[in-house]
Amino acid sequence: MPRLSEVIAALDALWPPSRAEQWDAVGTVCGDPDAEVTRVLFAVDPVQEIADEAVKLGVDLIITHHPLYLRGTTTVEAGTFKGRVVHTLIKNDIALHVAHTNADTADPGVSDALAGALDLRITGPLVPDPTDPEGRRGLGRICELDHPETLREFAARAAAWLPPTAQGIRVAGDPDMPVRRIAVSGGSGDSLFEQVRAAGVDVFLTADLRHHPVSEARETSRPLALVDAAHWATEWPWCEQAAAQLDAISERHGWGLRTHVSHTVTDPWTAHAPSVTPPSISGAPN
Repeated sequence: MPRLSEVIAALDALWPPSRAEQWDAVGTVCGDPDAEVTRVLFAVDPVQEIADEAVKLGVDLIITHHPLYLRGTTTVEAGTFKGRVVHTLIKNDIALHVAHTNADTADPGVSDALAGALDLRITGPLVPDPTDPEGRRGLGRICELDHPETLREFAARAAAWLPPTAQGIRVAGDPDMPVRRIAVSGGSGDSLFEQVRAAGVDVFLTADLRHHPVSEARETSRPLALVDAAHWATEWPWCEQAAAQLDAISERHGWGLRTHVSHTVTDPWTAHAPSVTPPSISGAPN
């Protein structure tokens, strides 16, 4: 069985910490470098539900997309929810490793997994990494459908193929407009509207869209069509992709690792109450 340090070295080759944003907190949060690793759990969020799931599965390592301590801390006291996570992990000899913005821009990265979940053909990154001579790394992805479909149909595709959440899928734009060229970005994406518009796509699928940026994007001379999914749902497909990558590494090295992907929904929104007279996808009242 490999040691934790060996597995982390392989993960850092997939998602080099040097490619993370300066504000980010990636890498190993806790764990003994000399400890053996036999089971690995992938998840989006390092919350208590995931720590408890790891204990039940008997895993030695959790790999999450989101950091546990993004802005640092002065305590890991177990009375705090993050401190409780740390105590649970250490008591059960479970390591925690984070791949965040370094996984967003990787090849393949978070948006590749999102595009794959929607069965989209990727043509390149939305915001290319200037250090990649092959032009494959970068933030977001530009994609195409093999056959055009309406915005209504594309939204239904996202609703059917992404993991279900309380939010569901929100749409801004004419539901009957044809779409074929698409930009996607896992996680919060309304800071990318300028790049999306420059890419000349028909629709942008991302998460965490806010009122004012969306309103401004819709009021321009060339309004953007937007599809807004839950943050967790747009990033969960990466867990399956990352697990497959580690499986391939394990097979090459003869490690015999067993990987698991958590299906626990850790999206913080738990329910959705529709309006009394909700608009249909066509904009007409029911």
